Amino acid sequence: MTDEHPAPPAKRLRPAPAPPDPPSSPPPPPDPWTTIDDLWTWLEAHRTQAGDRDRTLLLRLLKLSEEVGEAAQAVIGATGQNPRKGTTHTWQDVEAELCDVVITALVALRTLTPEARTVFAHHLARVRDRSLGPAGPGSPAAGTSS
Repeated sequence: MTDEHPAPPAKRLRPAPAPPDPPSSPPPPPDPWTTIDDLWTWLEAHRTQAGDRDRTLLLRLLKLSEEVGEAAQAVIGATGQNPRKGTTHTWQDVEAELCDVVITALVALRTLTPEARTVFAHHLARVRDRSLGPAGPGSPAAGTSS
């Protein structure tokens, strides 16, 4: 007896798709001071007041005042303190504006001195020591007892 209905050909199994690549970690952020130097170089290349260092510094400090005003406006907008406008900003907007303040201040410091990184590090250490004591929090120098 012959089989009138031959068996269907065997299905070829496809290999399972490869699992997706694990997410790669983002590249490390650039050194902030390298970015500040790059921004300073870019601004210097596009200065309209060539050669007038005092005027350039003054304008960069005015830019800092503008950025502080934008941060204040974002806080007012995030808290809805302007009854005419209501809530116009988010706290993420405030974060971004504060970052702009910091960046602008560091660029202004870099405009004042090429040693901005060192000047800032020394000043930050003085503020830390004045506030936390030379050995940091929890030490006898910071006002705690053992």
